[in-house]
Amino acid sequence: MATRYYINLPDPAHARGNDPDLAFRAQGAEALATELEDALRGDGLFERWRAKQEDPDAVDPSLGATDAGATVIGTQDDLHVSLVVTTALPSSVLRQRLGLLAGSGWQLRDVTSA
Repeated sequence: MATRYYINLPDPAHARGNDPDLAFRAQGAEALATELEDALRGDGLFERWRAKQEDPDAVDPSLGATDAGATVIGTQDDLHVSLVVTTALPSSVLRQRLGLLAGSGWQLRDVTSA
């Protein structure tokens, strides 16, 4: 069952994770949405993060889950970006990917069933 997450990036220019190799590179609402969507649909971001861990084989494989049907819509509203994420992935996976991409520069505003 898919869930819809409403996420704000209050200061998109500073919504970057701690590791520049894993953090958002995109600028603008649509590009940020595309980058997050790619991170949910594929395992590239997860695999890059896992390879950087002290013991990559010890990483919980459930964090590498993907959702080929995940969608992210981004809109610019004044100075912040709003993202609407629709995915069947567990919220723990979404939080982990957002943490890698945006660091602490994101806010969960609402959650609904899709």
